[in-house]
Amino acid sequence: MCWSATADLTAGTVITAVGVVCLVRVRRVRDLPLAALPLLLGAHQLVEAAVWASGGGRSPAATAWAVIALPVLPVWVPLGVLLAAAPEARRRLWGPAAVGLATAAVLSYCLATGPVTAELRGHTLGYGVNVPWMPLLLAGYLFATLGSLLLAGDRRLRFLGAVLAAGALACSALWRLEFASTWCAFAAVASLLVPAWVRRREPGPPVL
Repeated sequence: MCWSATADLTAGTVITAVGVVCLVRVRRVRDLPLAALPLLLGAHQLVEAAVWASGGGRSPAATAWAVIALPVLPVWVPLGVLLAAAPEARRRLWGPAAVGLATAAVLSYCLATGPVTAELRGHTLGYGVNVPWMPLLLAGYLFATLGSLLLAGDRRLRFLGAVLAAGALACSALWRLEFASTWCAFAAVASLLVPAWVRRREPGPPVL
């Protein structure tokens, strides 16, 4: 993943297929957004394969990659966790959801007013987006995505959050300038833990 077009294409295809299986097996409507996470992240890797094929620079594929990575995920993950959570856990999950919405709003503005560029750096990709207040937005992004999972009542979601947090630390240490690309690839692989969560959900009627 992120090491070449072939790696992204292969991983994206497998993870997308897993996401489709999750959607087929999900029992509750409220679980659909979170169950679809592998599908979203698998598609994200397929988009990055197109970025490789474009040779970097400005391209529709680079913009599409940035849209998913920046404004979509900090909204999708905390709202998905909030919807799937038990009633007693939802109160503490409103914070990450609100922060995710605010972070996504700023990032959406950045994408709408500035170009997105991609640069091939050996076996990694670096993305250029003009984002102000980067430390603050990164903190909000991580609180929305990792925080919502770590605060979830389900131990499998907490484990996924811990895995993603460890991956974030590793990617920031090893690929600081390519953090976004490498961590998104790591997150896509980690989303293969979602089927276990789908399988263990309590049976219930397919209603809200």
